[in-house]
Amino acid sequence: MTVPSFSPLADLRRRAMRSVLVVDDSRTNLNVIGQRLGQRGYMVVLCDNGCEALDLLGGRGFDLVLLDRVMPGLSGLEVLVELRGAPDTADLPVIMITAQTDSASAIEALECGADDYIDKPFDFDVLFARIERTLSRAARLAELKRSVAAMDARVAARAIELGEARTELAITRADRARLVSSIQSLNEQVERLSR
Repeated sequence: MTVPSFSPLADLRRRAMRSVLVVDDSRTNLNVIGQRLGQRGYMVVLCDNGCEALDLLGGRGFDLVLLDRVMPGLSGLEVLVELRGAPDTADLPVIMITAQTDSASAIEALECGADDYIDKPFDFDVLFARIERTLSRAARLAELKRSVAAMDARVAARAIELGEARTELAITRADRARLVSSIQSLNEQVERLSR
């Protein structure tokens, strides 16, 4: 079995195409996370509140959101509920980040629709691994949706073809019935004439 090799440059290019919205009310956290993600090749947009995050998400597409759970104003959980309730962002990958380390907080975030949950302070290598796993899963889901859409289109095309074939069959049956009736009528006339 051959293990594929990845060059750091190819890995950097692959990530550079991915955009991450980081939402945290701490400017220090935003700057550190943004710098570390940028060094890994991600395109990063920083945001310090939930309302602005929703505006940014409504205006452009992101590949992933790192969302602080507790923020003044609109909390991370409220932002997450909004995202999951909107068709355009219902499947957007979201990793909840928080300083709250109790299991109830993690459970609540996951129940609200977070794809993953990580406690602050976190190991950046663990965060990067979770980001990659979440993005990989989102890519598989997107590919599955494309396949389902293509299959739905093929089924719709076949249904149209089937409808057209049924119409042609009905016309052919009607023509056949008329021909059978004409032949029977001719046979009856031939029989009368031959008597």
